[in-house]
Amino acid sequence: MPRQTPEFQRLFTLDEANAMLPLVRAIVTDLQQLTRDIVDRRERLAMLRGDRDPQRNDLYSEELSQVEDELEKDARQIRAYVEELLELGVEPKDGLEGLVDFPCQMDGRVVYLCWKLGESEVQYWHDLDAGFAGRQSLTVTSGDKA
Repeated sequence: MPRQTPEFQRLFTLDEANAMLPLVRAIVTDLQQLTRDIVDRRERLAMLRGDRDPQRNDLYSEELSQVEDELEKDARQIRAYVEELLELGVEPKDGLEGLVDFPCQMDGRVVYLCWKLGESEVQYWHDLDAGFAGRQSLTVTSGDKA
């Protein structure tokens, strides 16, 4: 049975992806910073919770509950950042690393243009199922340009 190509909201050219980078960069920067912060706070909270007896009401239980509420609020904000990227047609792949993919038609097939926070422009691509490890430099050698 032939593999079906997923449906995408839009397909980007390389120029369109690079033109959208200032907005994508701003969103991904916020996403990465908040994701890192949440990971750090969850680790600290887990250590604090691990040392506590849940049956005992102590001085810090209310404060720990408040931290959990703040983490949930921040998790909702992360979902909002992800949704904002998806609405643009961009696929966020890793909030901690700042990875996003732009669906693109290249050489008659759909691939991802791949960008990572810190890169000045989109310079890589990979097959839909290859992921970051399968990134290849964007050297256009065929008639179909990205």
